Amino acid sequence: MICLDDFEKYARDNLPRSVFNFVSCGADDQQTLHDNRNAFKRIRIRPRVLRDVSKRDLSATILGQHVPFPFGISPSGLQKLVCSDGETATARAASSVGVIMILSSYSNSSIEEVANAAPTAHLWFQVYIFKDREITAELVHRAERAGYKAIVVTVDTPYVGNKIDDNRYGGFNPQVRLPNLESSCLLPLCDSLELSASVTWSDIRWIQSLSNLPVIVKGIMSGECAREAMAAGVDGIMVSNHGGRQLDGVPASIDVLPEVIAETQGTNVEVYLDGGVRLGTDVLKALALGAKTVFIGRPIWWGLTYKGEKGVRQVLDILRDELSLAMALSGCASVKDVSSSMLVRCPTSNL
Repeated sequence: MICLDDFEKYARDNLPRSVFNFVSCGADDQQTLHDNRNAFKRIRIRPRVLRDVSKRDLSATILGQHVPFPFGISPSGLQKLVCSDGETATARAASSVGVIMILSSYSNSSIEEVANAAPTAHLWFQVYIFKDREITAELVHRAERAGYKAIVVTVDTPYVGNKIDDNRYGGFNPQVRLPNLESSCLLPLCDSLELSASVTWSDIRWIQSLSNLPVIVKGIMSGECAREAMAAGVDGIMVSNHGGRQLDGVPASIDVLPEVIAETQGTNVEVYLDGGVRLGTDVLKALALGAKTVFIGRPIWWGLTYKGEKGVRQVLDILRDELSLAMALSGCASVKDVSSSMLVRCPTSNL
């Protein structure tokens, strides 16, 4: 395995098509899914030369936590579909290199199991706001008791997006255990619990009232929504289109990042990004545009498919090494040296 794309190829060749489609496909025509990656190619790096890059510091501070690299793991559930250890394997791999892992509400391993499996890990917990608000409240309380360091609220899912390829080829609705949502109960994947379609910013303030943990909103795709998030008092914003799995035809995450950064500049609100990150140069470009850190989702699934915990660790190691080399070749000895002046937009016709 040389790069992250190799893990995806392995997963495509070795997983049942229904499982692979469940993870890999995007909504409708998958325009946004593909553009998440293509958008990074429209941004070019202008290296700075004759800089001392013999030693490089990749570390960052995220919500007061020191991390050795400015990338982490996005929430993605049902990981036992590809690895018997599921999310506990991912947590151990994340802990071994010191990066943040965001655990999904829809994980096959419970909040407590993951915390116990990786007691030194930097763990955040992702929640949806369900019609039954008590379910959401209990999840937040459990995460705080188990030592998680932040709550990530996914805000782009009043309904689940339409995934044509998944529906056409999968017929995929397994009976899976979702211990965070109903202990020791088998629940159908698609109709397990109803998400609330009436969520407003007042619900974010309600989430904040449930614990002392920082609250991040995931799914912000405009400067307007960034202003509303700041008005609600959030601690962090994740620029994300849900990996192209919700509304198709929205911009790539990296294309929206600059306007969100412009709105948050001069505040204490941290901005993160996920969507389409596959290379160390992608991480570098996101940092240059102002992201504090980036998160990756699907490559973690592919790593789990390949060799479980070891495969996830390999994915993280490859991305770290690629970022380190990209920094050296662009003249950056530290992530603090990375800036937007290093970037230039490439005309689409030249791609």
